Amino acid sequence: DAEAARLFRLAAEQGFAEAQFRLAVRREDGRGEPQDIGEAVRYYRLAAKQDHVGSLLLLGRLLLEAAAAGRAPPAAPGKAARFLAQAAQQMGDEESRVKVLAVLSAYAYEPEIVKACCIGCGK
Repeated sequence: DAEAARLFRLAAEQGFAEAQFRLAVRREDGRGEPQDIGEAVRYYRLAAKQDHVGSLLLLGRLLLEAAAAGRAPPAAPGKAARFLAQAAQQMGDEESRVKVLAVLSAYAYEPEIVKACCIGCGK
């Protein structure tokens, strides 16, 4: 596990989106790496800049979680919606809508977050 983490880190620093994504997941979960949400976000963002679908989805989820907990600026739900909409466009099928709706449905009890998400994705 430590060797895998080392290799993911090397590849991530070279700019490989899949390695950035996998390292972000490991940092978020604390698998083979110390748990560090800030570092997870950093690697998710790097991969998301390369249109990595998993990173777009998980970055959107993290922003929504932070907004729901009151740890994010007011613009976070709109940013999350843009990441989720971009992921849906990348996937381009019914499966993508189901995944995006699954992420958003977890926050359905937060009307302000849902409203901001709808504004953020242009709906």
